[in-house]
Amino acid sequence: MTNAIYLTTTEPFSGKSIIALGLMNLLAGKTEKLAYFKPIATSKENEKDYHLETMIKHFGLTAPYEDMYAFTRAEVLKLKNDGDDALIIDTIIEKFKKLQEANDFVIVEGSDLIGRSTNLEFDDNISIAKNLGIPVILVVKGEGENIQEIVAPAVSTFKSFLDEGVQVLTVIVNKVDPEKINEVVDSLKQVLPADIIITAIPQNKDLGNANIKEICDSVNGKVLFGEHLFTNQVDNYIVGAMQLHNCLLRLKKNTLIVTPGDRGDIMIGVLQANLSKNYPKVSGIILTGGLVPEPSIIQLIEGLDTIVPIIQVETGTFETVNKIANTQSRIAFYNKEKIALAISTFDKYIDIKAIGEKINTFQTRNITPRMFQYQIVKRAKEQKKHIVLPEGNDDRILIAADLLIKQQVVDITILGIKENIVAAAKRLNLTLDFDQIQIIDPATSNKYEAYVAALVALRKSKNLQVEMAKDLMLDVAYFGTMMVYQGDADGMVSGALHTTQHTIRPALQFVKTKKDVHLVSSVFFMCLPNRVAIFGDCAVNPNPSSEELAEIAISSAETSLMFGIEPKIAMLSYSSGTSGEGEDVEKVRKATAIIRQKRPDLKVEGPIQYDAAVDPSIGKQKMPNSEVAGQASVLIFPDLNTGNNTYKAVQRETGALAIGPMLQGLNKPVNDLSRGCTVDDIFNTVVITAIQAQDSK
Repeated sequence: MTNAIYLTTTEPFSGKSIIALGLMNLLAGKTEKLAYFKPIATSKENEKDYHLETMIKHFGLTAPYEDMYAFTRAEVLKLKNDGDDALIIDTIIEKFKKLQEANDFVIVEGSDLIGRSTNLEFDDNISIAKNLGIPVILVVKGEGENIQEIVAPAVSTFKSFLDEGVQVLTVIVNKVDPEKINEVVDSLKQVLPADIIITAIPQNKDLGNANIKEICDSVNGKVLFGEHLFTNQVDNYIVGAMQLHNCLLRLKKNTLIVTPGDRGDIMIGVLQANLSKNYPKVSGIILTGGLVPEPSIIQLIEGLDTIVPIIQVETGTFETVNKIANTQSRIAFYNKEKIALAISTFDKYIDIKAIGEKINTFQTRNITPRMFQYQIVKRAKEQKKHIVLPEGNDDRILIAADLLIKQQVVDITILGIKENIVAAAKRLNLTLDFDQIQIIDPATSNKYEAYVAALVALRKSKNLQVEMAKDLMLDVAYFGTMMVYQGDADGMVSGALHTTQHTIRPALQFVKTKKDVHLVSSVFFMCLPNRVAIFGDCAVNPNPSSEELAEIAISSAETSLMFGIEPKIAMLSYSSGTSGEGEDVEKVRKATAIIRQKRPDLKVEGPIQYDAAVDPSIGKQKMPNSEVAGQASVLIFPDLNTGNNTYKAVQRETGALAIGPMLQGLNKPVNDLSRGCTVDDIFNTVVITAIQAQDSK
């Protein structure tokens, strides 16, 4: 059984970042402690290795940066020149073993094969993998190569590892011409052992093409405008040396314009084209020759609401274009969109099950935050649901929708005016695929009249009149909830711009609660450093009775089971067991008795203090015979004041991720967001709403 794997390649810029990100995402959902190690870091003086930084920030790795590599490239070169090869290997082994012992799984990334001799670095990779005693995933570059040019180095590299006693688990050919995928796989299967997993990934320009930041660094540019749009992808570039009308004819999607710095006409014309609905999005403008625009042109650009990155360089146009052509793209931590696409690509083309069996990954007892997030996203993808997001005029909603669609987690409807949403997406530099997203304006929807009639019928007992129903159905919360009620969507997530009451009122009026459920309540999934706990009710019910507390606890236990967490319920109070008295304690004691009567299958303890509920040593001391004390996974607070303050205190003081609130008890899922929510909050709430929709079916 192995708890580490070595990821290496045959040549530079093979796209092994896709495999690394995909593997990390896969393993983060299966193992509690995950580490990433790069024996030889690629970093300039006073800079961090971009790939290590990406892994740390995206996956929240806890190991210090210094523990995640052994040497920089410059340090290795000096030691080799001094004949200290043994010191290199010994240090790498020592640092790797330290990580291996402290973690459940370690992904080791081989050298990038750039800088010094490629052959030397290739030999280093074989030597390191051999000395670490771990199997290899081999990534082969297929870009611009014919079948023989792909197969020959793959077989040669495979044999080189085999000759040194290093096991190769899988060969992945990346950046392959889509039309050659099957031929590449079949050709490799004919010459490699049958037990080797062979996969090919097609070329994807959205992953391979550089962005403005990478090009700016490559040309040593100075930013004049638009640094906040540095993630703009560059799919094409042209030299703007002709007249403006000819330049406009050559614009394609995501084009970078290279033009002398005194061509104010080109600059203004391109900026106007970027605003026009008749021209594609422009990535940026590079001004060459060390020339800066006239003050009047600068003043004009400063007054524009929407611009593109404008960069000035000292080099001439020809030299600048050559540098742009040679710029290689890398997936950096700040480029969330590219990371999401890389992971989605890995999931789509890699046989995850086969690799999982090969490397003998395993499940740990505790569900960590990363495991939890991986598992809920995976579960949402398995049975895609349709979620409506009513607040299409909020930027956070659009960014989250972009990530959800790219990762193919759910189908989405956004409520709002399409023209405004498309303009906002362009302003936010999003590549939203509007063929995959339904946009509905309630006022012009062909379902509007039918929804009005349905609302009148549902609220007949409340004497709701048609005119009032028409006004209500223009409210996005009512329209979105009616979509869910009528089966035109499976769930709704709202609240980024509206209060909790505004969001859930329509659901309480006509979606209503499940059979045998009398109370809508809420839970937060508290993603603590080493586990996930469920907190309820922290958002809806101010002062529940004993009966209501019992119902909240039972609903929360059902939620816990739905999300793969074994429910061990702690009914919280200011005393544990029989040590305390008082009205508040008695309320909790009575609620606990009701739960035991209604659901004898559930593990529940109460009243119990928070420390005794979650700390094994204190739990054993205060309640030695309890099967919940010290290991509670579902914590039920006696009132909203206590619950809301506690979850926020835990969140702020520990840095825990709080997913929710998730409403429980409704016939169909409708969930509320905080008006201070982040994009991640929206993403996670949509995911749990989708899982609720799966369960409600």
